[in-house]
Amino acid sequence: MPEPTRWWEAFEDPALNRVMEAALDSNLDLAGAVARVEQARARARIAVGVRLPTISTSLGADSFDVPANAGLGAQLAELGIGSSVFDAFRLTLPDRLDLTTYSLGANFAYEADFRGRHRHAARAAAAEHLAAEADFRAARIGVLAETARTYLEMMDLRRQRDLTADLAGILEEQEVLAEVRYERGLTDIDGLYAARRAVVDAQTQLPRIAGRLADAEGRLWVLLGGYREDLGQALPDAPPSIAPLASVPSDVPARLLLQRPDVGAARERVQAARHLVGARRAELLPSLSLSGSIGVLGTDTGEWFDADQWFGNLTANLLAPVFDSGRRRDNVALAEARLDEAAAAFGRAVVNATSEVQASLTGLSSSRAVVSLLRAATREAAAEARLQDQRFVSGVADYATLLAASRNHVVWQSALAAGERDLGYARLALHRALGGSWTPHGEARATLETTSLANADAE
Repeated sequence: MPEPTRWWEAFEDPALNRVMEAALDSNLDLAGAVARVEQARARARIAVGVRLPTISTSLGADSFDVPANAGLGAQLAELGIGSSVFDAFRLTLPDRLDLTTYSLGANFAYEADFRGRHRHAARAAAAEHLAAEADFRAARIGVLAETARTYLEMMDLRRQRDLTADLAGILEEQEVLAEVRYERGLTDIDGLYAARRAVVDAQTQLPRIAGRLADAEGRLWVLLGGYREDLGQALPDAPPSIAPLASVPSDVPARLLLQRPDVGAARERVQAARHLVGARRAELLPSLSLSGSIGVLGTDTGEWFDADQWFGNLTANLLAPVFDSGRRRDNVALAEARLDEAAAAFGRAVVNATSEVQASLTGLSSSRAVVSLLRAATREAAAEARLQDQRFVSGVADYATLLAASRNHVVWQSALAAGERDLGYARLALHRALGGSWTPHGEARATLETTSLANADAE
């Protein structure tokens, strides 16, 4: 079974490896995704905690101080039990009644989940947690792919800048030759104008490339969470040639669907929606809740160790819905509709994944073919340029022929650089479509895309 790996290392570019590691360490979008996973993890723990009994302790002091002729004293007087009655029994009624009662106890509450409402809610929260982790992996591979793409763009622009400067120099030499030929009457004014226009076109490309390069560099530093002086100074002027990619299994779309983080997230959200339906259906049935307390009660804390001062109580409530305007049934209908939506989203994710993998495989094959043709043409142009240089040194060919061959070589080099850049983009599209890369079963498993955030953080 193919497994995801540190897929960017297949480019065999040490500078790219350093850039990708920096993105993993400091990208701010990934930091936000990690925070969202932590939130989902906390919600899952809360949902599990609801299923367990709650126990709390209490320490209290209840004191009251009222006039004797108010409250209970006033009610006794209304019943004819006044001071004369107390005097007859030689009892003295105080002017005020005051009493302080101290208590120490433990309270508990528990709702019996025999209908499975809390169980389904906990499982739904756990599935949402897994979906959040899959979202993190999707964000992670998206950031990595965008980082690699921006890096390849920067390297291509640096190479195009150097090649354009070389081309401008060759065109300036051709312009000088065109002026000489025009002055000697060997060519018309259109030839001179065409040479001058070619020089200007090449020279105007340089500031444009500089602007695009500055934009790409700015985007790279954003992806890395800020400017990195160590990386900025270590980036090469041009990347090495694209290393060949290992052959892709013909059944890769079907075998790697489960590796796609967006498919995994959609699958977990279907599970969460299904359990939510179960929780809402359980709300239609009666629920049993238990609560109670145990402790000691007395007017003196010293009495807490007296067994006669202990107290306890237990309350059981059986609650059943009678009339709620159909709210609970509407909640069930809402949950079922969300399940249908989640199932449709899962199906769409599977279809999109399969389509993207197929399209990226086709794009990679096309880019390989283009680069192969461009490399052959560039080799031929290089050979022709060397030949004309030898012929010029030998006095067989003129300088104009040498410049034309050199210009042709630079043009093909520029085309090859753009083709290799596009090949890199095609490979990135395939890695992103696959959710990473693949290794045969049983080989080294330096997996980055795992089912737990802890493993993802430990990479």
